[in-house]
Amino acid sequence: MSPRILFVDDDPNILTGLRRMLRTMKDEWEMSFAGSGEQALKIMNLMRVDVIVSDMRMPEMNGAELLTKVMEHHPETVRIVLSGHSDIELVLKSVLPAHQYLSKPCEPEKLKEVVYRALNMSKIITNETVKKLISRTESLPVLPQVYNAVINELQKQECSMKEIGKIIAEDLGMTAKILKLVNSSFFGFARHISSAEQAVNLLGLNILRSVILYEHIFTIYQNSTLKNFKFEQIWEHSLNVARISRAIMDTMTQDSKISEDAFIAGMLHDLGKLILATNLTAQYAIILNRLRADSRPIWDLEVEVIGTTHAEVGAYLLGLWGLAEPVVEAIAFHHAPYYPSVEPRPLTSVYIANILEQEISCSDKDVLIPEFDMNYLKIVNLTEKIDDYRKIAQRIFGEAHE
Repeated sequence: MSPRILFVDDDPNILTGLRRMLRTMKDEWEMSFAGSGEQALKIMNLMRVDVIVSDMRMPEMNGAELLTKVMEHHPETVRIVLSGHSDIELVLKSVLPAHQYLSKPCEPEKLKEVVYRALNMSKIITNETVKKLISRTESLPVLPQVYNAVINELQKQECSMKEIGKIIAEDLGMTAKILKLVNSSFFGFARHISSAEQAVNLLGLNILRSVILYEHIFTIYQNSTLKNFKFEQIWEHSLNVARISRAIMDTMTQDSKISEDAFIAGMLHDLGKLILATNLTAQYAIILNRLRADSRPIWDLEVEVIGTTHAEVGAYLLGLWGLAEPVVEAIAFHHAPYYPSVEPRPLTSVYIANILEQEISCSDKDVLIPEFDMNYLKIVNLTEKIDDYRKIAQRIFGEAHE
């Protein structure tokens, strides 16, 4: 069955233009067009919609209100804003309910690319319950002490943007959400931003204050009832992997952009664990209990109990949010790398860093530490480099714990 895309705009001329612009897609997509939010919801009550693309400023029900209702009642639908309005307040209200924000005028190829990518991301997760859960995710948990540090800095009379960027760059949830915001086309940056510190500087103080203090895009992590789940350990592991991944990538390339992607991918590679543990607590408790008893990889147990892995969950959400392809790829396949290539890829550095960090940090003999896929390392010509990378990992781990 062809995917169904619903376009919503109160301007009939815009809808006519969309029909004309996308006429070449009529054999690939089933497209519907609605002149209001109310009409869009009626259509969605009658048929499944894979992607909704909505204008922001509409009478009676604006785009943010519409997408909030879609998120509540049709969470499996990917939600995209396509708007020409520059009302920053309204744009920021779309940060939570919308997966992505596109600005008008939008080139046909750009719109097709974003819709295509959304449809491809949907193929990662086949479990509909899990897919709905992820698509409904508005914000991500952050450590209370990190959140409070950002709030305290923002409320200073002369706050430091450098300090805010530094704090955000070391937290999984904050990094992911800020990158989602800065990479929306509303801000018009020519390339993907993969540095949280750079994102903070580009967004500016007023926008940061608005989204953090008033739009509440972060959720403070509550202590989990899961006996064997420690958010602080996930946070520390992720930060270590990020640093090791970037250091490894620095030995492969002088391209700082690739190294920054390697850091961000390492930082976010286990984001799916937070989503699963905080939303499917009972199922994840079973996984964590069996992890010790069965001595099996966690992703193997996740597939058995939930039907998908934390790697796929994290990649699915961040793909919907429009993060860079190399970052999403590295997160999706950090346990089972593919696409063998001698070219530097964040996937390779994150894969290696994740295993090395566990080798160094894990003192629990009941936890299975994955072994390197020597066939993969041979294909990417890195078999002889692992000992060098292990020394890098030990140095970085030691510096972090001085």
